[in-house]
Amino acid sequence: MFEARDIETEDKTVFYRELAQQLEALLHGEPDPIANAANTAALLFQTMPGLNWAGFYLMRGGELVLGPFQGKPACVRIAVGAGVCGAAVARRSSVLVEDVHAFPGHIACDAASRSELVVPLIGPDGVIGVIDLDSPSVARFDAADQAGIERVAAIYLAACAQVATPALAAAS
Repeated sequence: MFEARDIETEDKTVFYRELAQQLEALLHGEPDPIANAANTAALLFQTMPGLNWAGFYLMRGGELVLGPFQGKPACVRIAVGAGVCGAAVARRSSVLVEDVHAFPGHIACDAASRSELVVPLIGPDGVIGVIDLDSPSVARFDAADQAGIERVAAIYLAACAQVATPALAAAS
């Protein structure tokens, strides 16, 4: 059984290396995208200091729809291009916002959130969703966080892309 370990370091390179190792172990052998999103959100929320929300929005019918998350209840649907999450989808790149009150069109699901980091999940057929992190602290996220969560997104996508070999499928 997997058990998350606290990552006690001020060095973000070390933190994200250890987080990546834990996430790879947690998702190993499980291809289901919802189960993996749920566990990824839980691991991020548990291990990353200073968050008040960590989760996924998934593309459904041309818009982002709330997926697995940890934190307060959230907005259910976000249009592409709207808010930080929608901007990340439209741009097909990560969006790091030091102060959400300065971001035009920010969608305030939780009034306590002050900074946000959104990383798109880009599959072979385009953007399939985003990882969204919120913090009650202004400027909680920086370039090191962005790179670390982009690695988290890559681990998530790789785990979900696992396909059983014909021999394994025949054995089940």
